[in-house]
Amino acid sequence: MDIKKLANEQFEIIKRGTVEIVPESGLREKLERSIKSGKPLKIKLGLDPTAPDIHLGSAVVLRKMRKFQDMGHEVHIIIGDFTAGIGDPTGKSVTRPQLSREEIEKNAKTYYEQFFKILDPEKTFIHFNSEWLGCLSFVEVIKIMSHVTMARLLERDDFQKRLSENRPIAAHEITYPICQAYDSVVLDADVEVGGTEQKFNILMGRSLQGAYEKEQQVGLFMPLLTGLDGVNKMSKSLGNYVGITEAPQEMFGKLMSISDDQMSDYFELCTDVDMNEVKALTEGVKKGAVHPMDVKKRLAREIISIYHSPEAAQEAQEEFEKVFSRKDIPTEIPAFSVPEDKRPGGSCTLMTLVQEAGVASTNSEIRRLISSGAITVDGVKHTDFKEEIALKDGMVLKAGKRKFAKLEL
Repeated sequence: MDIKKLANEQFEIIKRGTVEIVPESGLREKLERSIKSGKPLKIKLGLDPTAPDIHLGSAVVLRKMRKFQDMGHEVHIIIGDFTAGIGDPTGKSVTRPQLSREEIEKNAKTYYEQFFKILDPEKTFIHFNSEWLGCLSFVEVIKIMSHVTMARLLERDDFQKRLSENRPIAAHEITYPICQAYDSVVLDADVEVGGTEQKFNILMGRSLQGAYEKEQQVGLFMPLLTGLDGVNKMSKSLGNYVGITEAPQEMFGKLMSISDDQMSDYFELCTDVDMNEVKALTEGVKKGAVHPMDVKKRLAREIISIYHSPEAAQEAQEEFEKVFSRKDIPTEIPAFSVPEDKRPGGSCTLMTLVQEAGVASTNSEIRRLISSGAITVDGVKHTDFKEEIALKDGMVLKAGKRKFAKLEL
């Protein structure tokens, strides 16, 4: 067995889509040693259970962990039930509110249910860092903190920004990177994977392992996937996300809305399509030899096949083509009704109709949809939210490009 060759093959698979590996030589050495000894590497991912819905952006890191598992390595997920009580200050200009125990447990349970849509349960070990952090005495905490200087902690960009703006930094916040770094010491982590925004925290893990005279972990940093808006990172709070548990039709429609420039990144970070093929497709689009719509359909099918099935992906494409290419109405439309007290004389205002249809979450969003001409009733556009609409059973309301609702009287 050619150990160096096999290790190099694993390294190239792991390197796909990464921004940085610190250090690359360290990862190669660990892979070679693992292959030679037959002992799997411990791959660490730390998660504070503060955002329970996994979308394609957060799945980028989990998919990288799955690649390690496919090579025989172990994934160790640290649910930060202890550190969530502190709050990760990364990227925050103000102190984060501390989560209650009930919120932590609820979010952790939701994460747990979604992990295994990506990870192999047989090679996944889940820990709660309260198991060790919650048992430390104050003397032991002081000893751990003695290995880290304030100068090092204040290197963080977010802390520097707050200091320059005279914003407060609470004492408990500086303990966050130390606590999560101690997770790596306890676990004896070989590799820690995270987004680029976690670089400080992950490198702190390397430093603390060194202070405890342990072999230092390798930091593997993944890029932040740009959301559907093409500007900001994918985030549920910004509404520019594709959830991995969403219906195939919803996922397909959302993915078809990304820009042509985003297609290559989505292929690289969200699928397993060979990058040589991706390069050929994107170059074909630039030269006009390949239609971008066809490439996006391929992208959407690849992603939906991962989280649902190839059959579901094909059905989602057919439904998309039916609705958007041929301007047909979807096969299945959610039904809604208007209470009798809101439809005197068999009619109601457009505002009331859209409210009852449930196609928007707030009145301000409804007004925006109406004023922008995004609301149609049986194919007719309506732009006055006070307009009286005569109601009839089976009429179809459409909001924007993808949301439909059918009236049942």
